[in-house]
Amino acid sequence: MVGRLGGQLRVLPGAVIGWDLSAALALGDALGVPAAAAAELLPVIEAVMVAKLNEQVASGSLEGRDV
Repeated sequence: MVGRLGGQLRVLPGAVIGWDLSAALALGDALGVPAAAAAELLPVIEAVMVAKLNEQVASGSLEGRDV
């Protein structure tokens, strides 16, 4: 499920701020993921994703991409 959320990023110029969690929960529902599991796990996974992507933004390794 997480791999399918790339198009649901919330970004500001120069920073990733997270996923659109409403869309993420809807995707989870469509895939049959229990809502309680998605609500519990997605914010934790999101925090790691945001930190790692923002490290890449800060280092310039995402230069030329729309972030």
